[in-house]
Amino acid sequence: MSSTEDPDYPQIILQYSSGFLVSKVMFTACELGVFDLLLESGEPLSSDAIAAHLGTSTTGIERLLDACVGLKLLAAEMTQEGALYRNTDISNIYLTKSSPKSQYHIMMYYSNTVYLCWHYLADAVREGRNQYERAFGISSKDPFGAMYRSEEEMLKFMAGQNSVWSICGRDVLAAFDLSPFRQICDLGGGGGALARECVSLYPNSTVTIYDLPKVVQVAKERFVPPEERRIAFHEGDFFNNPIPEAELYILSKILHDWDDDKCRQLLAKVYKACKPGGGVLLVESLLNEDKSGPLETQLYSMNMLVQTEGKERTAAEYSKLLEASGFRETEVKRSGKLYDAVLGRK
Repeated sequence: MSSTEDPDYPQIILQYSSGFLVSKVMFTACELGVFDLLLESGEPLSSDAIAAHLGTSTTGIERLLDACVGLKLLAAEMTQEGALYRNTDISNIYLTKSSPKSQYHIMMYYSNTVYLCWHYLADAVREGRNQYERAFGISSKDPFGAMYRSEEEMLKFMAGQNSVWSICGRDVLAAFDLSPFRQICDLGGGGGALARECVSLYPNSTVTIYDLPKVVQVAKERFVPPEERRIAFHEGDFFNNPIPEAELYILSKILHDWDDDKCRQLLAKVYKACKPGGGVLLVESLLNEDKSGPLETQLYSMNMLVQTEGKERTAAEYSKLLEASGFRETEVKRSGKLYDAVLGRK
């Protein structure tokens, strides 16, 4: 061993190599309903009782429960009869379906869709394109056609995105004072969670969700209650159809799906439709300017390679795209969390 080699390196490599095991344990416990059962029971349960309720093997569930204890997703209390398991606060808040901040749906989307695409990461790196064709036998030329290949898949994706905004939405919407903008258009607004956060934070504003017709239909039926009068809908494909006039356009996790040419094309349309004095708010996970991190954003960028036509970018790269489309006075606010905000003005 050279004098410069850190003795912790082997341990770090082992931890990295087994990282996928950690996520799959959490996904599986969610899918089987472990956290929901323990929340509903109101008391700690034995592995035998949990296995009986969930219809699993006793040996399998005991190992899964113990792994969840190691991950601090569960806590175990030892009794004379054996271990009794209960949820930790983090599981009650984020991993049970009934919680307002539940991340269950995004977990299932990662487990059943993203996970399968990542199996072909080496192919994505070699070819520089997404892997829907290998993973699901669907053409990779239309990423969202593949992503929305069935109503079930579309529902999973929309519910997953909604769950993300339930915990991240307010931070990015409050990064700038958006109260002067009364007429807001949320391009690709999906299930409407960000729009609902927006009208809650800025009650004098209205938000129009612009998305594909089938997405709008599901959003109306499943996610946005009809009594929410401050949210409206507009059906269309923002690359091929006109964009309605507004004072502010929100593009949350939109540009990272597309290459630079398509980003410029979309932003040019937004600029043309935008009222004078209006603006555009980009909500994205920003890379450091030297692209040295954050690690989460670097991994998201790998996911964009595997699933879309896009990538994660630096603040300077987004500012350049905005300025090329006519927007000026670009400001950047880092939230210190998963997603950041970039505001450009017309």
